[in-house]
Amino acid sequence: MSFNNPLDQANPLADKLAQKADHAIRSTQHAANGALDSLANSVVDARQQVAPAINQAAEQVNALAQRGMDSVRNGSRHLVDSAHRVSDTTVSYVREEPVKSMLIAAATGAALMAMITMMTRSSR
Repeated sequence: MSFNNPLDQANPLADKLAQKADHAIRSTQHAANGALDSLANSVVDARQQVAPAINQAAEQVNALAQRGMDSVRNGSRHLVDSAHRVSDTTVSYVREEPVKSMLIAAATGAALMAMITMMTRSSR
């Protein structure tokens, strides 16, 4: 009479389970690798699609900044030109009407002093 050893029966079953577990692990690794490859490709594609838009936006910002600087430069030129014209006009007026210019300057000074005096008294 031959007795089957339970260990003899368990070993092939354990081997089968180990093979199935190994196969499941390999399948999972293969699926994970495929998903990571797909994700990496998607990131590369997205980067390639976004890069031109970012470059275009940067160019537009640079152009806008340049226009702003040009506008400020033109505005300051106009302001300087206006100041020169006013200065030239004032000098011409003082040369043509020196007495009248002195009276206007004195009246302006007196008006400013009166305003300053009133403001300092009201604040006390």
